[in-house]
Amino acid sequence: MQVEAPPRPADTATAPLPAKVRDLADRAFARASGALPVDGNAVRLLLDSRENYPAWLAAIESATDTVLFEMYILDDDRSGRRFADALAERARAGVAVYVHVDWMGSRRASRLFSDMRVAGVHVRIFNPPQLSSPLGWVTRNHRKTIVVDGRVGFVSGLCISDKWEGDPERQMEPWRDTGIEIRGPGVGELVSAFAHAWQASGEPLPPAAASSEPAPEGDIRLRVIAGVPNATGTYRLDLAIASIARKHLWLTDAYFVGTSAYVQALAAAARDRVDVRLLVPGASDIPALTPLSRAGYRSLLEAGVRVYEWNGTMLHAKSAVADRMWSRVGSTNLNLASWMGNYELDVAVEDAEFAGRMADQYEEDLKSATEIVLTNRNRVRRSETATAGEVRVSRRAHAGSAGRAAAGAVSVGSALGAALTNRRPLGPAEAGLLGYMSIAALVLAALAALWPALIAWPLAFLGAWVGIAWLAKAVALKNKAQKTRADETEPRAGGEKP
Repeated sequence: MQVEAPPRPADTATAPLPAKVRDLADRAFARASGALPVDGNAVRLLLDSRENYPAWLAAIESATDTVLFEMYILDDDRSGRRFADALAERARAGVAVYVHVDWMGSRRASRLFSDMRVAGVHVRIFNPPQLSSPLGWVTRNHRKTIVVDGRVGFVSGLCISDKWEGDPERQMEPWRDTGIEIRGPGVGELVSAFAHAWQASGEPLPPAAASSEPAPEGDIRLRVIAGVPNATGTYRLDLAIASIARKHLWLTDAYFVGTSAYVQALAAAARDRVDVRLLVPGASDIPALTPLSRAGYRSLLEAGVRVYEWNGTMLHAKSAVADRMWSRVGSTNLNLASWMGNYELDVAVEDAEFAGRMADQYEEDLKSATEIVLTNRNRVRRSETATAGEVRVSRRAHAGSAGRAAAGAVSVGSALGAALTNRRPLGPAEAGLLGYMSIAALVLAALAALWPALIAWPLAFLGAWVGIAWLAKAVALKNKAQKTRADETEPRAGGEKP
């Protein structure tokens, strides 16, 4: 039996928090996110490629000292070449340009990297395949940040590809995405985050490029959440926000596969009369993800969470706004691959004026979305009532990256685990998935019974690969320890021991 929350006085949802409560919330945010607040910033909201790309290029072209450029996808197309040319031009002009890109996301841009290196750009590729790490490809650098001269920084969900600019001839709209521009002390946090990720791929960033202490340029407080594998800072912060939101909690995400704890937090807020909304793509670039995501909507809808699907080509933004007081923009998707597996970067902004702009844009986005509802038979489907002003394009976006596929894999694993353990009810949308996976399991079992070598040899190869990789790393660690001990005992100049 569900117990409804008691009614609250109308004014408590908007009344200012007492100073002691604000202090507790501030402490909770710091502990959850692992990020301290930074005051004195100016933050500008940038929408889609039409606002982000020109701002990025203008900042790069004005650089006189350093450019720190971190991007998951840099495609070898018109958009990618435009940025590569701008970075190369600054390097030739004597600016120290550091480009850190993910191997998987930017694997098609090797020619751009060669051209930039010739121009003097320092290019580093994050986590290329290695024989010593059979499953190393799982961890990706999914960040999208740019810092110029240590004075202006950009954080977004956008990568650099023509996909974000659209293709009118093929009726493909520009991808809907969100970014921000930061000026002030918060830029120093972006520099530190870049330096940490840069060192994960090689030698440290030179001290001159790794330090920045910009002067205050506004009155906005923010937190830079530099996510690393297994840190879950954004995940824990979102749970904290869901626990204290009093009026609104509006989320936008490209690849939503919520954990039980995350879904329960949203549902609990909705049952407590918080206006909780979730905006997701209607036509994802991972076709299998849409029905799997819809299967997870049921418990949200039953609790009163309102779910909407974008009608355009692709919704790629990762953002949130709560109570028109707090907001978040960055690279983290709401799934385990982003929360726990990747290098991500988000900025939480604690400012009413900026949150108001985010909320206004959210309401504008809902005009191009269709609400998801439960039918009388308790099935999940798109509402028959079109949202005012909606544009029904819904052309399938181009295929996504392995990072997005990982989100789909998490969904598959969740459905299969629930089928075996009965830990949650399964929905009709998951029937097809279970049918396909059951056929695959039966075929695998038949192959193993009739031709054992077909299964045994690949498993033997994989076991040998993993064993050799572990042995190589064990030897390397032992040699490193021996070298460290030798260095500690080696006499200093003049015959003295340390």
